Amino acid sequence: MGLLRKLVLLAFMAGLVATGWMAYFASTPINLDMPVKELDLKAGSSLRSISQQMVKQGILKEPWSFSLLVRAFGKAGEIKAGNYLINSGLTPYDLFVLLTKGSTTQASITFIEGWTFAQMRQALNTNESIRHMTMAYTDEQIMNLVGGKEASPEGLFFPDTYYFSVGMSDLDILQRAYQAMQTKLAAAWLAREQGLPYRSPYEALIMASIVEKETGKGDERPLIAGVFLNRLRLGMRLQTDPAVIYGLGQKFDGNLRKQDLLTDNPYNTYTRSGLTPTPISMPGLAAIEAALHPAKTKAIYFVGKGDGSHAFSASLEEHNRAVVRYQLRKNGNAR
Repeated sequence: MGLLRKLVLLAFMAGLVATGWMAYFASTPINLDMPVKELDLKAGSSLRSISQQMVKQGILKEPWSFSLLVRAFGKAGEIKAGNYLINSGLTPYDLFVLLTKGSTTQASITFIEGWTFAQMRQALNTNESIRHMTMAYTDEQIMNLVGGKEASPEGLFFPDTYYFSVGMSDLDILQRAYQAMQTKLAAAWLAREQGLPYRSPYEALIMASIVEKETGKGDERPLIAGVFLNRLRLGMRLQTDPAVIYGLGQKFDGNLRKQDLLTDNPYNTYTRSGLTPTPISMPGLAAIEAALHPAKTKAIYFVGKGDGSHAFSASLEEHNRAVVRYQLRKNGNAR
């Protein structure tokens, strides 16, 4: 009888400890690596999968505690899929309530690969679901507010679709896009091919932005990057039209003239060697990967075929033949 009492007492004490631990976990604020993080829960996921998705997306440290919390309330099958905005400081209990109510984000904005920062700001300024705080700010002020150390914001915000609650500020969205690019670029840089002539991740980002503007065909991006890297290694100028167009700014009227190629400015890769001073667009992840994992090619020239694709050449003689075949016949662009 004494043993039975001891077992009952131990079970009671264990229950108290478990209850206390659960109460502590449920009420302890979640610390995120940024003020707001986006959470995307896939439809049809089990509770275990949902908890693991939250760990993978940086919301939770481990999956088991949250799963136990949900099961304790008998709501294992009531978490709803969708996109959510998670604020740093939210408790696991608050998160549980949010996900079971299905309070998903209600609006979104999409930044397109190849856009400039000016185009990104225009999209923010014209979105009626956003609280506009930065319309009067300079680019430099925005960089300071998002925590960036770079002088120019160009290329430093990741192109993607961002979901948000109506009334969220444009600054919050900019911070998320900036942090997303920092995270993705850092991961890609660590996994880069060795021997590339970049001195920093920022230089790789510049190359990625050029690759992004040169072709819309995914399978060509590594080849385009390979051509430009070959030119850098040979001491050739990049001679990329999108960089010249970027340097012209509002002066560009849609027609790139020979005089434009001869007029020097920091972005004229016909008159200056090496990379441009900054990125010229927002590169997507595929362009970043291409810049860090270029195709192994001997090509140093390419010419547009007129259908969005390019012909690549390893010699000037071969390139001139391709120009005659494609540029003169279809009015493509030669590099």
